[in-house]
Amino acid sequence: MKKLIETIKNIWKIEDLRKRLLTTVLFVMIYRFGSYVVLPGIDPTALTALKAQTSGGLLALLDMFSGGAFSNASVFALGIMPYISASIVIQLLTIAVPYFQKMQREGESGRRKMNQFTRYLTVIILLLQAPSFMVNLGVQLAQAGSAIPSGFWFMASSTLILAGGSMFVMWLGERITDKGIGNGISFIILVGIIARFPGSLIKEFASRLGDAGGGLVMFLGELIVLLLVIAASIMLVQGTRKIPVQYAKRVVGNKQYGGVRQYIPLKINAAGVMPIIFAQAIMFIPVTLAGFSNSEAMNGFVRAFMDNTGVWYNLVFGFLIVVFTYFYTAITINPTQMAEEMKRNNGFIPGIKPGKRTAEYLDLIMSRITLPGSIFLAFIAVMPAFAQLFGINQAFASFFGGTSLLILVGVVLDTLQQIESHLLMRHYDGLLKSGRIKGRTGGASAY
Repeated sequence: MKKLIETIKNIWKIEDLRKRLLTTVLFVMIYRFGSYVVLPGIDPTALTALKAQTSGGLLALLDMFSGGAFSNASVFALGIMPYISASIVIQLLTIAVPYFQKMQREGESGRRKMNQFTRYLTVIILLLQAPSFMVNLGVQLAQAGSAIPSGFWFMASSTLILAGGSMFVMWLGERITDKGIGNGISFIILVGIIARFPGSLIKEFASRLGDAGGGLVMFLGELIVLLLVIAASIMLVQGTRKIPVQYAKRVVGNKQYGGVRQYIPLKINAAGVMPIIFAQAIMFIPVTLAGFSNSEAMNGFVRAFMDNTGVWYNLVFGFLIVVFTYFYTAITINPTQMAEEMKRNNGFIPGIKPGKRTAEYLDLIMSRITLPGSIFLAFIAVMPAFAQLFGINQAFASFFGGTSLLILVGVVLDTLQQIESHLLMRHYDGLLKSGRIKGRTGGASAY
């Protein structure tokens, strides 16, 4: 406790870190406030059917990512997922389209152009998803004996408000990255997940308390399993394989350089939680299709992929995670560049020739460690489906692995690493007595 109090005092002493933390808290409060601002013309008391619809299935996950804004029919209902979907498309284009490949190689100017394209695509996605949300909202309000105002102008104004709200959430995320503690977009998702955890925990405890057949024992067992899954997730995020690199001796004047051995830490899961976020964004597509289709065959297909406990949903979800893990690892780690940098610094891997052979060796190692890492990532992602089979309610089961837990672990580790770097830079003790906190990608956020 004494160590914790001393660390908090040190954090408060650093003016830049204090401002960043207070700025982050301010933006989070704005985001949470906006999650309860209901769309104009909608009766908040008639949202019972919508809340019931988002209590299970894929819509429950969408509601979690939006921090409850979806079920509240708020101006932030569409959340940050359209921006993530646009990011997926743009990053895929950097592989398939030469124009975007050239843009990616242009450095900072190219990154700004790609961000601009991402924003434009986000607006297009929002203009498609907002009417779908309004159609679904109208159906749910009708079940509660209410209705949304009719007419083109109401639909058009609501679409613009929803699109504007989502773009404002994106702006908040970017401000958290620039002015706050960092990892803004991921932090926005984290806030939405944490906002649902206390209620889910209390609901599960109440349901087990009413179970006469050893309910409290079951609840304690669930907490133990949850802690074990969290530990496994941390190991997955932080796990590395070290590759030895020998630096040759060289003499410059009277000084000798090199002659030492160092290690390159290759992460078992170099992509972090981004494959989970990307795959989940793809799996939200049926939610959009449901609002535009009246075909029975299409509705049957959509229903199959909106059931997050179904076999087909979890098979496709797991496959997409494996694919995106390889994809994101390929665009974040360049074995050829690593080999060239080692060669320029007179470094080599013992037993491997510098240059092309080194690049091939690093690529082989990355492929080997990425496969089990991606499979384990997919397994943790589908664990909530197994948790529900054992009678755990969906809201609490979503924290037994899945998107929510991995995002929570990854973003929290990144945030703690950011704070620790500020402390160490000012010559204060870190957050841990021994060792350093390892983030998902060495402290760099994907967004």
